[in-house]
Amino acid sequence: MSASARYVPSPTPDLARIARALISVSDKTGLIELGRALAAHGVEILSTGGSAKALRDAGLAVIEVSDHTGFPEIMDGRVKTLQPAIHGGILARRTDAGHQKAMADHKIAGIDLVVVNLYPFEATVARGADFATCVENIDIGGPALIRASAKNHDFVTVVVDPADYAAVIAEMKPQQGATTLALRRTLAAKAYARTASYDAAIASWFAKQRGKPFPERLTVTAERVQTLRYGENPHQQAAFYSDGSRRPGVATARMVQGKELSYNNIGDTEAAYECVAEFAEPAVVVIKHANPCGVAIAKDQYDAYLKAYACDPVSIFGGIVAVNTKLEARTAEALSKLFLEVVIAPDATDEALAILAKKKAVRVLLAGSLPDPRSPGMIMKSVAGGYLLQTRDNGHVARSDLEVVTKRSPTAKELDDLLFAFTVAKHVKSNAIVYAKDGATVGVGAGQMNRRDSSRIAAIRAAEAGETAKLAQSPAVGSVVASDAFFPFADGLLAAAEAGATAVIQPGGSMRDQEVIDAADAQGLAMVFTGIRHFRH
Repeated sequence: MSASARYVPSPTPDLARIARALISVSDKTGLIELGRALAAHGVEILSTGGSAKALRDAGLAVIEVSDHTGFPEIMDGRVKTLQPAIHGGILARRTDAGHQKAMADHKIAGIDLVVVNLYPFEATVARGADFATCVENIDIGGPALIRASAKNHDFVTVVVDPADYAAVIAEMKPQQGATTLALRRTLAAKAYARTASYDAAIASWFAKQRGKPFPERLTVTAERVQTLRYGENPHQQAAFYSDGSRRPGVATARMVQGKELSYNNIGDTEAAYECVAEFAEPAVVVIKHANPCGVAIAKDQYDAYLKAYACDPVSIFGGIVAVNTKLEARTAEALSKLFLEVVIAPDATDEALAILAKKKAVRVLLAGSLPDPRSPGMIMKSVAGGYLLQTRDNGHVARSDLEVVTKRSPTAKELDDLLFAFTVAKHVKSNAIVYAKDGATVGVGAGQMNRRDSSRIAAIRAAEAGETAKLAQSPAVGSVVASDAFFPFADGLLAAAEAGATAVIQPGGSMRDQEVIDAADAQGLAMVFTGIRHFRH
């Protein structure tokens, strides 16, 4: 009969008294307060290295692990807690007669509390340390202690986060030095999540070191930032997690005012900030339902805002506004007159913040800096039964990349607007059509099932904005138009020409390219191919 077949679980007590604790932490936050609380309950403390020194310096009695095990630390401290005297003391079931006999036979003392936080591997990688230093900061004994303690949580309390010291201290006081099973299970779950996250970070780092962006086994680790009120809809649950990459954006921004961010707020704000970061000039982006409804660049922030607002003064209601320069008072004053969900900027003047403070419901985020639109990174999407993983769309088109394919070449002004429009189209859901003029969008068509409809919708938006502004004609007249992917037929291009566009930018690559080029020539349009597309689903 196998050992597993003979094993019968012994009863689990609700209360487990802490008589002996093992403490080995790299983060000393709250350590002394915990040590004093344990000492007050007569708990014997085992410790090593810096943890032992910190406790002793605070006047607390500490027994070195090497004295407890009778075996010295060896190999520069790599082997100190990997001992039967330690792991036997942690893993023994206190109500199992066989385990108790083994402890007595081998002189193993029980360990009832294990307080461990791991070598700072993630922080070491984040600061750009070399390969050898990163490897040296891979903890071995720590995860082993944590996993053993969490497995035997029926009898052992395990703590991996200094934030949980208070809960342990608070529970020990009324329970005469014991903890409840409910707390031990909560802490055990947190412990396993920490070791899983730690191993995932190591695996991910190793994959990058080997030049494997798509490893054989994908490991993902993230830390919960907040539990959200609900997801896309009130009947859905949701939470927000940070992957620790520190890319400037919603996950790293400081929220200076406003209600709690919602699931949709977070997605829309991310879309706005990634878009506005594309431009070197002062820029303003307005997002509604993950699509830009107004984007503009100008010599100053306020003028960029006026131009972005003019593109679609209806859709900005309840929208997200992003700027790529320090938020100024004049812009903030204009924004305060609107109903907005979120305003995000790298920074803001005190005057601007004071103005927006009068609109207590609007969320104001300061991200500190801008994300680099050309930096590498990964995008993940879940599907039934799996995940899709791809590199971030950091494609960029320069003037020198453009191929003129029509009889007429674009003017210098048209070229500027073409490049601007194509950059915006990168951030519009496919099928994407963007009309632009003078460094501002004048019409955006997004997410349609065919490109002709996107062209027509963008033209309608432009015409409506012109009517609202009491212009003599639609601002689409004299504009340029960008398409995120090739025109499969000439109809989308002809719709743009009918709206008044004079120049076109598109990737090219359709089997009907010549038909589209001929249609552009017939309309007197200038057209350039980029050779790169920007599908966004």
